[in-house]
Amino acid sequence: MTSPTNFVAVISIHYQQHVLCKSFVADVEVATTTTPDGLDERCKVGETMKIENGAHPSISFINGQPLPGFLTSMARVGPADRADTRLRIFSGTANPALAQTQGRESIGAKLVANQITEAGAHRVIACDLHSGQSMGYFDIPIDHVYGQPVILDYLASKTICSNDLVVVSPDVGGVARARAFAKKLSDAPLAIVDKRRHEHNVAEVMNLIGDVRGKVAVMVDDMIDTAGTIAKGAELLHQEGAREVYACTTHGVFSPPAIERLSSGLFQEVIITNTIPMSEQNYFPQLTVLSVANLLGETIWRVHDDCSVSSIFQ
Repeated sequence: MTSPTNFVAVISIHYQQHVLCKSFVADVEVATTTTPDGLDERCKVGETMKIENGAHPSISFINGQPLPGFLTSMARVGPADRADTRLRIFSGTANPALAQTQGRESIGAKLVANQITEAGAHRVIACDLHSGQSMGYFDIPIDHVYGQPVILDYLASKTICSNDLVVVSPDVGGVARARAFAKKLSDAPLAIVDKRRHEHNVAEVMNLIGDVRGKVAVMVDDMIDTAGTIAKGAELLHQEGAREVYACTTHGVFSPPAIERLSSGLFQEVIITNTIPMSEQNYFPQLTVLSVANLLGETIWRVHDDCSVSSIFQ
């Protein structure tokens, strides 16, 4: 008989809501953390930390916000507690600097991985991590799933001729994701928006690689934060003669002024999933929100039955 397992599902990189889980699990414990302004936070130590009076130095976590209760407990999970098989959902704030890129900059992904492990998790299910390398920081099994099948099924239901489609990557870093997406869309052609980022959360589009004239352009990314990158990319696509522009992403963060940019008429439709709960004031006519509940439910059942998870995305 298979021993009970405590799952921690890192559903998204920001928030989560009950609706994703109630289709496949009855007892759900949800813990969320967020920043007051919803913007990305970075932690960088400016000078050497010193240990005084034997006390270890500390750094405030997420603007001083408290950690989820199940992460703050320092006690290891005992044998009796391991029978608790409730699905726990933890979401933190997105931070592009999950891996160290500069001196004295924290590696936040390893910290979160250690906290989840110390809280007693035996396995992690993650959905569209912003940095796939974050999986390497976990010392326990981790399954990385993608929201791509949900968006692909929706696009397949629309009356768009496959010969008119072109998949666009909003930046060079997303080429692999866009190429995989294009392959599933009848091997549609690929275009790339080349950009230069002068400062954090500010992007400037330089040129377009590929042909979009007279085409229906589908821009694909893992998340939309302030929408600066994807909005400027859409402007360029219209300048280059694209007939319609669709934006597709798994995580709709929508930090200000994302709503204004996305609802300005640049996009025929903005397609996201509900890995992040969307408040009513953030809805706009072009927005379509798809559910990933069935995808996550299927993943959990496959893990429980020791079946292949990767076959879902083949």
